[in-house]
Amino acid sequence: MPVIKHHEQRVGIFIDTQNMYHSARDLFSARVNFGRLVEEVVADRRLVRAVAYVIRTATGEEKPFFDALKHAGIETREKDLQIFMGGGKKADWDVGLVIDAIRMSPLLDVVIIVSGDGDFVPLVEYLKYHGLQVEVAAFRGTTATKLVEAADSFTDLAELASEILIGGPSSSSAPARTAPRGRKPASAADREPITDF
Repeated sequence: MPVIKHHEQRVGIFIDTQNMYHSARDLFSARVNFGRLVEEVVADRRLVRAVAYVIRTATGEEKPFFDALKHAGIETREKDLQIFMGGGKKADWDVGLVIDAIRMSPLLDVVIIVSGDGDFVPLVEYLKYHGLQVEVAAFRGTTATKLVEAADSFTDLAELASEILIGGPSSSSAPARTAPRGRKPASAADREPITDF
């Protein structure tokens, strides 16, 4: 069932930046233009807030990326990359994204989760139970099937590749590489933070 989208709807967008970065890189050998992504998913509705959850490294080499997000009107929530003895790394914003979405939900009609991470299914169910329209935007090739099924609507960002991707094979909207459908990309703890712009 298609969802109703009208210009008076108050929209909040919550972007799992690591998930989008790694999905675009793995599927298309490209990067995401997050400003264009926000424009596409808002779809002429009233944007209340767009928040990107990002990881900060000790070197600070990701600062130009953070500045570009802010310049595009996207707030950033920053967390330091944790490096454990033995070399293990943790770069996870899932709980922070969930808490922010729940906190902001009374001010919104629509929540858009920009992630393919199946861990967000309980959030989708909670927000829908409380009367919000919940949309998910992600690359289908790296999106958990349960997340697609739980959302009121799903936007496959692969279909918007020519609009939202930077670099990579631009002559075709087909992915450069494919992941098994419904397969969750590597967990945030297994991924490197975004440092190439």
